[in-house]
Amino acid sequence: MNKDLDNLKMLSIFHYVVAALVALFSCIPIIHLTMGIMFLSGAFPEPPKKPNEPDFPVKLFGLMFTIIPLVFIVLGWTLAICTFIAGRKLAKRQSYTFCIVVAGVLCTFMPFGTVLGVFTIIVLMRDSVKELFNGQNFSQYNKSPTNWQ
Repeated sequence: MNKDLDNLKMLSIFHYVVAALVALFSCIPIIHLTMGIMFLSGAFPEPPKKPNEPDFPVKLFGLMFTIIPLVFIVLGWTLAICTFIAGRKLAKRQSYTFCIVVAGVLCTFMPFGTVLGVFTIIVLMRDSVKELFNGQNFSQYNKSPTNWQ
């Protein structure tokens, strides 16, 4: 069981690291968001058009360059926050289902999230770890869930 406590502690630390990486990579679409806002505000001049040429939809183009990156940024930051919270919950051995769900969602963030998600699911599927989350066996190790971090 002491091995399980060490595994949960390491998983918790790795969740913090991956949360920071997810938050960092989620900032990349800010470049596209800025371009979309510039298109919408009219910072780019409209290209000269030839006769019988259709108009270039600058506003639609700008709207696409604003909404799509904004969705990616919000989803990425949400995943980063959930990953950080899951790391905290792993350290306190709380919210077993939340930790499993976040581990499953982390598998979509390749390659670090996939590795972390798979290892988290493997560790959390052990019966001894499930007992730790249920609050059993704490007196055996003289560690309470609030003192272990």
